[in-house]
Amino acid sequence: MQGVKFGAYTIQSIQTGLFRLDGGAMFGVVPKNLWSKKIQPDDMNRIPMGMRSLVIHSETTGRVYLIDTGIGHKFDDKFSKIYGVDFSHGTLESGLNALDLDRGDITDVIFTHLHFDHCGGTSEWNKETGTSELIFPNANLWVTKSHWDTATNPNQREKASFLRENLEPIARHPRLLLMKGSHVIEDGFYTIIVNGHTLGQQLPVLEDGDRKLVFAADLFPTFAHIPVPWVMGYDMYPVTTMEERERLLSQAVDEHWNFFLEHDAEHEVIRVVKDGKNFSAGEYLSLSEI
Repeated sequence: MQGVKFGAYTIQSIQTGLFRLDGGAMFGVVPKNLWSKKIQPDDMNRIPMGMRSLVIHSETTGRVYLIDTGIGHKFDDKFSKIYGVDFSHGTLESGLNALDLDRGDITDVIFTHLHFDHCGGTSEWNKETGTSELIFPNANLWVTKSHWDTATNPNQREKASFLRENLEPIARHPRLLLMKGSHVIEDGFYTIIVNGHTLGQQLPVLEDGDRKLVFAADLFPTFAHIPVPWVMGYDMYPVTTMEERERLLSQAVDEHWNFFLEHDAEHEVIRVVKDGKNFSAGEYLSLSEI
């Protein structure tokens, strides 16, 4: 398998597609004249977003982990236009094929959470049965119990982010693993739980000596979201998000963490710096440079 050596793991990034979300929603109460200097919106006020997945191959166990699966292809033209879905830069399938992997090679899918842009690629439509079916039949599916409860019984504000066609095949899968909290997956590979964006979001972490790679998911969707108050309008509990950011960013500066950015259309990995009381992205890296 191609990729970057990180301790007992080989890791590789897959860009599963691009899409667009409203800039005002992505930056909440931050004025447009501030956030638009960081990321330019289009004429519909939408900003470009990536959907990176991370493939992690364990040299110790031989397991092949996939973190998040992008938006998938189970949507109609109206959905595609609203979100500006763009697969011209890659898909989950083409990314796996480029790594000489197929669906059956994935032993574990770790979901940070189950919003449609993070789990839609886990299944596809079966035209004969009219149902969506899992495309990773051999994989364990990792979700936190608190998030599964949220996704299957959502509040009215978050309901639109959880699509039935994404959740049903996951629910039917006999190897759905519901974690009660943070969990050690293997040596040097574990999760951090954060609850501000949505309850039970898990951030996978890899450690190799002094090096740490943190899959930022929707705690830090883009480099522009590093300032603590720059919280998304999509976050269910924004004050909790700010508390989690303050705590983790302080550790990140002290310990020189690498944040893998799932949604940043331009930047794959960043390191954070602190100037007085303010945090910001200090270094922009590719996965191979960490």
